[in-house]
Amino acid sequence: MRTRLLGILLALLACVLLALGLPLAASEAQREQQRVVVDRIDDTARFAALAQNPFGQADSPAASEQQRTLSAELNRYHDVYGIWAGVFDLSGRAQHAYPATWTNALDGPCAEPFREALDGRRSDDPAQVWPWQGDQARLVIASPVVWDGDVVAVVVTESPTDGLRARVFSAWLWLIGGEAFAVLFAVGVAVALTRWVLRPVHDLDKVTHDIATGRLASRVAPAGGPPELRRLARSFNEMADHVELVLDQQRAFVADASHQLRNPLSALMLRVEVLGMELPEGHDEEMSGVREEGRRLAHVLDDLLGLARAENARPVAERCDVGRIVADRVEGWRALARERGVALAFTPPDGPLAALADPIGLGSALDAVLDNALKFTPEGDVVRVETAEIGPEVVIRVMDGGPGLDEDELDRIGDRFWRSPRHQNTEGSGLGLSIARALLSANGGSIGFAAQEPRGLTVTFTLPTH
Repeated sequence: MRTRLLGILLALLACVLLALGLPLAASEAQREQQRVVVDRIDDTARFAALAQNPFGQADSPAASEQQRTLSAELNRYHDVYGIWAGVFDLSGRAQHAYPATWTNALDGPCAEPFREALDGRRSDDPAQVWPWQGDQARLVIASPVVWDGDVVAVVVTESPTDGLRARVFSAWLWLIGGEAFAVLFAVGVAVALTRWVLRPVHDLDKVTHDIATGRLASRVAPAGGPPELRRLARSFNEMADHVELVLDQQRAFVADASHQLRNPLSALMLRVEVLGMELPEGHDEEMSGVREEGRRLAHVLDDLLGLARAENARPVAERCDVGRIVADRVEGWRALARERGVALAFTPPDGPLAALADPIGLGSALDAVLDNALKFTPEGDVVRVETAEIGPEVVIRVMDGGPGLDEDELDRIGDRFWRSPRHQNTEGSGLGLSIARALLSANGGSIGFAAQEPRGLTVTFTLPTH
């Protein structure tokens, strides 16, 4: 979310900078050019004033002197500034022009400004010159020489634009530098802003994950951020408190009910045994069925009590040797495996496998899974147990040789009291894997289920290493 939010903010910033920067760059180029144009207009106006008498009264002695003065001024102007300058007659032929190779004003870029000057208009708005244009870009200003209301000649200046383009480019560099600084500053502000806005969201996401994985005591700590998100965090905490209270009440009810039902059930079974001794012969089969149902009910109550204890437990995780715990529990189930004719295979790891877990809870979860695996693995087959360290986690796999489960059944395995329709006649309450899941998730572990080929089920424990 932070990346998307930053992307949106920076995209908006880029649009704003472009919307402001491009007109500002164009305005700066126009300002620099206008300053040059004003200087050239003043120069052409001065030359036009000098040319009035020579062209208006060409035969007078004063006109001849002014022509020499005009020629000297145009020559000096060209030598000092490098600007082409000349006075042209109405046909465009040069009368006084420097450099001397400039003989006709109707050739090249001077043609259009020259025609405007013939109409009595001074060219004060030449085309804009841009930094990327080469040396061919020239700035032409033409001014009419007027005598008695008639245009008698035209003064033209043609300026190189190297200096103008360099000044515009330099101004643009300053503008780009300023915008780059603004971008960096805005990125810093945007990062701080998104962090401030999203900190409650990140905390809420983390706490939601904690609660989803069984750590119901996790809460969103008071933090900054917009008022709406702070209210959301408080509402979430209130909801989590209510959910935890309801779950605690439910677990307490299950635990109390299981505990309270054990005594009446024990008394009932005792009376059944007494009644069985008084019944006449021939009723052994019925009594055997009653005893079996009583034992099954006692087993369900034991599992319910175990599940309630596992879900209410808050053990402190400690760093323990997972390989040793697995080896102990496998050894504890070997006798039952031999009795059922099932091989129980386990290869100890090469070295210690350290992970964060509750040793007692991990052992109990392994007992539930190994019991389930031995129950469904047929005689002559094998149950394999493996351990490995994968990245920041320690993994335990229990692979049985039973009939396995299909894809729909894998989605439901581990639910309370759920059993596959194909295994309804198998002894059990359907709570063993639920107990294992509760014991693991109490300390940040998890349990997963997957089918294996050609048959069987793989149960995977995942434990954090830190």
